[in-house]
Amino acid sequence: MLQWDMLIALLTLAGAVGLLVSNRLRNDVVAVLVILTLMISGVLDTSEALSGFSSSAVIIIACMFIVGKAITHTGIAQRVGEGIIRYGGTNEKRLLAMIMGAAATVGAFMSSTATAAIFTPITLNVAEKANLNHKRLLLPLAAAALISGMMTLVATTANVVTNGALREQGVESLSFFSFTPFGVVTLLLAIGFMVLFGQNMLAPKGSKVERKKEPCIDDLLQYHQLDQFEYLLRVPAHSDLVDRTLARVQLNARYHIILLAVQSGEHNRRAPITSARPERVFLSGDLLMVIGKPENVMAFAERFSLHTVSASAGLRRSFFQVVGIAEVMLNPDSSLIGKSLKETQFQTLFQSMVLGVRRKGQTITENITDLPLKFGDVLLVCGAWKNILRLEQNRDQYLLLTLPQDHKEVVPFRHKEKTALIILAIMISLMVFNVLPPVTAILTGTAALLLSRCVPLNSIYNVVDWQTIVMIGGILPLAVALQKTGVIPVVTTWFVATFATVNPLVVLTCLFLFTVLMGSFISNSAVAVLLAPMAVDAGMKLDISPQACAMVVAIACSASFISPFGSPVNMVVREPGGYAVKDYVKVGVPLLGLSLVATLFLCWLMYLK
Repeated sequence: MLQWDMLIALLTLAGAVGLLVSNRLRNDVVAVLVILTLMISGVLDTSEALSGFSSSAVIIIACMFIVGKAITHTGIAQRVGEGIIRYGGTNEKRLLAMIMGAAATVGAFMSSTATAAIFTPITLNVAEKANLNHKRLLLPLAAAALISGMMTLVATTANVVTNGALREQGVESLSFFSFTPFGVVTLLLAIGFMVLFGQNMLAPKGSKVERKKEPCIDDLLQYHQLDQFEYLLRVPAHSDLVDRTLARVQLNARYHIILLAVQSGEHNRRAPITSARPERVFLSGDLLMVIGKPENVMAFAERFSLHTVSASAGLRRSFFQVVGIAEVMLNPDSSLIGKSLKETQFQTLFQSMVLGVRRKGQTITENITDLPLKFGDVLLVCGAWKNILRLEQNRDQYLLLTLPQDHKEVVPFRHKEKTALIILAIMISLMVFNVLPPVTAILTGTAALLLSRCVPLNSIYNVVDWQTIVMIGGILPLAVALQKTGVIPVVTTWFVATFATVNPLVVLTCLFLFTVLMGSFISNSAVAVLLAPMAVDAGMKLDISPQACAMVVAIACSASFISPFGSPVNMVVREPGGYAVKDYVKVGVPLLGLSLVATLFLCWLMYLK
């Protein structure tokens, strides 16, 4: 018989699903309304309604956002991309396999959406350098990013939530790497399908697609005719430059050259690089990146006995990880008009140096400190990336005309890469060998990353996706209400009665397909919250391994291949890839079938045999 509390729980569930599907309200607002409804109606008391925010699942999810940021900020993800470009060559099949494998590996420890966002520019860069059609690479990348959610316990929110459902029932939970066989097998099948068939479904082999290329630093230097004026100079031990400050030397005033950045004299490619500052003291072995006319640079080098150094692509990239370049155009009402750079103290005011002033189609590079500025002048400015990105805040003075694409590839904490890798290895080991519970291990790893400055402390609250946290914390009590009011037992009883005599693999197939269907309309995290407890309970009553039922739900939550709207991962690549809905369906249906087959086979092998 339908009771009042049961009716409220069902109406709350229906209302929540309806609002999540319609997108009329943000997910976190829907979650708050769920909490209020359950509290005010008396279905749950205050502690039960707010229990979601004390759940270990919510803590783990919040921590993994920070861990993911550490992976990007320390350059771990970018180094993987660089390896793909270095070893992949121009062989399309090898590049595809490397891109998908790298995305799935990195995504095993961070958000699938973040993984897709990180690897999209890397994939576009690979396609450009190998002269390939990026449309044949980006959707396979999205598929690999989704599959990365099948790799480990912390790879996606759904895995954490589903594992929590097992613990709530008091049965053996899944380990950190329980998911890995499912992810690896699915990934191998997906790579095989994409290499043999999928790419040709997306675009013919050998086809080319022109795409708008954003300017880079090299383009700006070439446009302003400064690309031949860039030099690297090494400071030997006997140089008179040693122990002098930049302010004392007066490079611009005396030698008409500009110092961009300095790499300290540690004689290795990972030695720290800093932007030019007046108080910087030159030391033996320092490597200087300067811009100036050849005769001026040679005169300076001869005066201080400096050695010229050939600039490799990797070394230049390291320098431009620290210093950036941009174009700004003066506004008609700018207070800078009519004044020289010296009068305005431009470098002090904006923490950036002017490399050249483009006026009437010509770039002026000499004696620009005393040149009165005019409306329409375009200034090529250089400085630390944080100062370059801050230029946009001075719209009353000038318009940030061109910001090169290089700023997207900046890794501010590359010197912390080894530290981050060691911390991640220890954190994973603590979970793998059951030294600490997952939530404790992840909290410990997150704290270590913060204390070691692998993630900037002042931005950690911006790193966490609070909408997701509030949504999970608000939807979890709904599962408690459904259990408390008897909805889950009733549904489970119906499910058990319907599938009592059916083969367990058929039951798991129905669970998989129903989860995928729901995941096409609402967040996969919400799907896991709602279905995982029912699946586990049904499995126990049908004498089917609850771990198998939980695993099927978790894997299906990451199998959103068939629609661009099924996951944010698919939306990330849609615009740059120029994909239509039919592209997702063409390759998504076979991928869904392969993931279903792999999941059923492994569940039978590991849990049902």
